[in-house]
Amino acid sequence: MTTITSSTVHTSTGSRSIWRHAAVGAVAASAATSAVAAIAHTAGVSLNINGEPIPVAGFATMTLLFTAVGFLIAVAIRRWASSPRRTFVRTTVTLTALSFLPDLFVSGAAAETRVTLMVTHLVAAAIFIPAIAARLPEGRN
Repeated sequence: MTTITSSTVHTSTGSRSIWRHAAVGAVAASAATSAVAAIAHTAGVSLNINGEPIPVAGFATMTLLFTAVGFLIAVAIRRWASSPRRTFVRTTVTLTALSFLPDLFVSGAAAETRVTLMVTHLVAAAIFIPAIAARLPEGRN
């Protein structure tokens, strides 16, 4: 009697692994930015720009949007860069720094509002960038 067994080998293509970590990182970053905004607002910081309030949920929404962009950048960099981890970190740190420009120059926002916005960018980056960078190869073999 012959017994035939089959086994399925699950290999990670990389994007699946990155995708899971990106999703967790995006949710964590979104929750953290909302928490920062809520704490600032509770402490008396206005979340108004030009008289229009930024809802706390808006911080989560925008964080989710830009972490999705970060995920797409990671996938592209992993595919085409010779040093994906280093390239991703440099790119995303640069983009985080550039994200401060609108906050610095927005008219109709108090200084503490601008600082709060920049802090939320830093919090999201501090959570999301390492979560993805750790899943990227350091270099090509």
